[in-house]
Amino acid sequence: MSKEQTSSPRETVTIIDNSTGKQVELPLYRGTEGPAVFDIGGMAKQLGIYTYDPGFRSTASCQSAISLIDGPAGRLLYRGYPIEQLAEHSSFLEVCYLLWYGSLPNQQELEKFTYSITHHTLLHEGLREFFQGFRYDAHPMAIMVGVVGALSAFYHDSLDIHNPKVRELSAHRLIAKLPTIAAWAYRYSKGEPFPYPRNELSYGENFLHMMFSYPTEPYKVNPVAAKAMDLLFLTHADHGQNASASTIRLAGSSQANPYACVSASVGTLWGPAHGGANEAVIRMLEEIGSPDRLDYFIARAKDRDDPFRLMGFGHRVYKNYDPRAKIIKKLCDEVLAAYETDDPLFTLAKQLEERVQQDEYFVKRGLYPNVDFYSGIILRTIGIPTNMFTVVFTIGRAIGWIAQWNEMITDNQTSIGRPRQLYTGPAQRDYIPLADR
Repeated sequence: MSKEQTSSPRETVTIIDNSTGKQVELPLYRGTEGPAVFDIGGMAKQLGIYTYDPGFRSTASCQSAISLIDGPAGRLLYRGYPIEQLAEHSSFLEVCYLLWYGSLPNQQELEKFTYSITHHTLLHEGLREFFQGFRYDAHPMAIMVGVVGALSAFYHDSLDIHNPKVRELSAHRLIAKLPTIAAWAYRYSKGEPFPYPRNELSYGENFLHMMFSYPTEPYKVNPVAAKAMDLLFLTHADHGQNASASTIRLAGSSQANPYACVSASVGTLWGPAHGGANEAVIRMLEEIGSPDRLDYFIARAKDRDDPFRLMGFGHRVYKNYDPRAKIIKKLCDEVLAAYETDDPLFTLAKQLEERVQQDEYFVKRGLYPNVDFYSGIILRTIGIPTNMFTVVFTIGRAIGWIAQWNEMITDNQTSIGRPRQLYTGPAQRDYIPLADR
């Protein structure tokens, strides 16, 4: 919304408090696409009441030009571009440029941006010692939370959030260094040496090189695996005001440094209801085990009294097929063909999807495969262990977080986050001395 739109809305919504007869006219705004919103900012002052919306399912917490999710139609746009077109024609770093700067780069701009990312992949040598402070069997996501937050202790020159050039430097560093941090988290969990990044490799190639190479022998990155990583990063780059994106906006509203804010989002993504869902899909498929057990588990999924749920189906916003899932399903076929493997879990997953899409119970509820349903099978084929699945998600999503953070910082309507609450505790009461209780 422009300043002009904010001060002079063309439409309003009337809210009436029937208990008092008071009413208030609230401005209604319509974005480029998607549902309209009305501004409730003046309601508390004029009526003395607030809204109640657990999970903020019906509340727009900000205005954003970064990505659009059209749930009913199953569309996802990055800065207006359909995810399908970007997946077919673009690269992850090109999408990073798009999300940060707002437009697709020309050749010279992309080369300059790629050079910057490539030459920021090294970590400060002091961070090598930082890894040693974690327990030997620490989950890689726990290491990610700690090390990303610690970047602010090593890169003091990029903490001035009010300087656009400094924010840009922070963004480049985070995009560049996250694959190094992620790979080193994995290598530390295995007690293996930390490979350094190599400037002649692409973004996806570099990550796989640091994950799987050894100093004792040459390592050649599988081009199919590198393409798959790039596409997985791309399809996870941003997704509206999800839990981790909302986290970085809330943390950033306090004017905390970008590394601390991204660390908060990493911790949020770690939750099994958010970024950990692709791990849960693999565990579910392993539990089902074989096609002849599908009827049993589908029946359990329909039973409200049974805790079993079909993981990888349904989405809070999409009520149609997740467009990212279509891209990743096709990619899964390509990866398995290139690796000449017939993963029984992939066969089982396709059969489960077919059964669910033919079942009126699931169709009526809009439960279609989401982005998590097939991505774990691709990662597993490439050799990425299950406990690294959410880490891979983190690498791809970092650009979305930092773009959301930058947009929030530059929005003159931003103020520190302070949601209200509906208090249900005891009414005021007097203190009773200990001896009288």
